[in-house]
Amino acid sequence: MQTQELHDLIVDKVDDLKAQDIVTIDVRGKSSITDFMVVCTGTSNRHVASIADHVDKETKLIDYPPFGISGAEEGRWVIVDMGNVMLHIMQEEARDVYQLEKLWG
Repeated sequence: MQTQELHDLIVDKVDDLKAQDIVTIDVRGKSSITDFMVVCTGTSNRHVASIADHVDKETKLIDYPPFGISGAEEGRWVIVDMGNVMLHIMQEEARDVYQLEKLWG
């Protein structure tokens, strides 16, 4: 799967579950581990974990499962590693603290 197709799929799937403030950060040339970071906000622990679970299930259906998922137990900040696209699903307070858009933008 091409990177842009993967990115578009991930954005579509997080939007399915009403993720808020979806932002893409192009980190090509800044990071050796991924090309794009998709950052979005969930409204609660359950919402954050549900978004991650939805992306996990939907990508497995097309035989393109995540390399790993971290933080789903707590649901404050979940990272879904899709290789060329890294998905960060955060509650609002975590997003305010870590400010990934400023750090990587």
